[in-house]
Amino acid sequence: MPSKRVLITGLSTYWGGRLALALERDPSIEAIVGVDNEEPSVEFERTEYVKVGAQHALLRRVVEAAEIDTVVDTRLVVDSSTTSSRKAHENNVIGTMNILAACSGRSCCVRKFIFKSSTHFYGSEQDDPAFFDETMGRPHAPRTPIERDILEAESSVAEFADKNPGVTVTILRVANVLGPAVRTSHIDLFSLPAVPVILGFDPRFQFVHEDDVVHGLEHVVQRQLPGVFNLAADGVLTLSEVAGLLGKPYAPILPPWGTGLVAGLAGRLGVKIPAEMLNQLRFGRGVDNRRLKACGFEYGYTSREAVLKLGEHLRLHPLLRSNAEPYRYEREVEEFLRWSPNVRSSRLEDSGGLTREQLVALQRLLSAYDPPADPGAAIGDARGGEAGPDEGDGKSAGEAVPDEGDGKSAGEAVPETEARPSSRPLVEVPPPSPPVDHYDDLGSEEIISLLGSLDGEGLTALREHEREHRGREAVIGAIDSVLDRQAAARR
Repeated sequence: MPSKRVLITGLSTYWGGRLALALERDPSIEAIVGVDNEEPSVEFERTEYVKVGAQHALLRRVVEAAEIDTVVDTRLVVDSSTTSSRKAHENNVIGTMNILAACSGRSCCVRKFIFKSSTHFYGSEQDDPAFFDETMGRPHAPRTPIERDILEAESSVAEFADKNPGVTVTILRVANVLGPAVRTSHIDLFSLPAVPVILGFDPRFQFVHEDDVVHGLEHVVQRQLPGVFNLAADGVLTLSEVAGLLGKPYAPILPPWGTGLVAGLAGRLGVKIPAEMLNQLRFGRGVDNRRLKACGFEYGYTSREAVLKLGEHLRLHPLLRSNAEPYRYEREVEEFLRWSPNVRSSRLEDSGGLTREQLVALQRLLSAYDPPADPGAAIGDARGGEAGPDEGDGKSAGEAVPDEGDGKSAGEAVPETEARPSSRPLVEVPPPSPPVDHYDDLGSEEIISLLGSLDGEGLTALREHEREHRGREAVIGAIDSVLDRQAAARR
């Protein structure tokens, strides 16, 4: 089943924002909704942001209301230097369980769940295999809180997959990430004047470029790929080779005993070496990446090329550093940029959809739509023209047509005591032409965003036109939902 309506958790994180931007370029994606308890750090065009944490009741309401079919969870914290152990546990374990609960239930519309995990799942020990594949479990008990969190989170995801066989569950275990924009402890370590290592150890490292991580997430969103996949570039490098490629000296200054104590002292000096990295600095780790490549994924960078790209960035960044103010999310500004008729954007016009001016005109004309008081009168053109034949079925507006609601012909008399729906005229007429040119080219999410401004009769007219022309189930279902809410509010 192709993904049409996607929910991204952790929209304010680097990976959530990058994935949303990538999916916005995919025309097959109808709607993108991002949730987080912090505002986004990048600017979006199509993605809708909802300020929600990991409360499963609220998430379930968002999932059901937006008819989400695909959930991508990008929130996992894999670097203990970025937050406390308690907050990391709440995010990684409790948060994952809440999100899975929001995607459960017989009535839930979610059919695909993607979980971004980490190769920290495998750990780093002296007797590890040369390469871990996806069928291997962890041979040793986890040593650090982050590793325990990852195992617990993946266990919850695996249990969810067993209980929901109708949902395609994909787990991506991502290797150590390098890139110019992302910030990780490995990049901080490689940014030092010399690369600190543990005396007597030269471990193997396998990396993945940040762009390949985003492309990997896109790849599994667009396909049905159940199971676990390692996301790591081709090739492994020893730490001394990494230092050489970066043009940094290799500095074996950490002792083989009491390494954690020395690392803690180094942290006070600004050199952060998280606990989950210490064993990597001893024994390293390699993972088998063939399974994802067998599913059609192509890496843009090898491990060596990812290191070279990082080295190029580290050399040029001090010269090219910009003083521009970073992006800041402001809801009022985003609404202005998205809907104001005074904002002109060639990107909207090039996309084949309506311009901002057409969207505003559509909203105004639909809001002003009012069926005639006289049921027998001909309905004029919605744009203010004279009455004429309807383009949908070729009948003139004055012709009587059978009433589909009670089976009586238009010419039959209806007793005054017989109840009829107030929104339906005594004599039905063909639905009017589209309110503006190119209405049928308008995307489903663009139409749905306008429904709240219409009254019941305008919604009914829009539903009839949609049913007889495009017949988009998402639009018709959204109109019915708004009609139901309006009816409930009147009671």
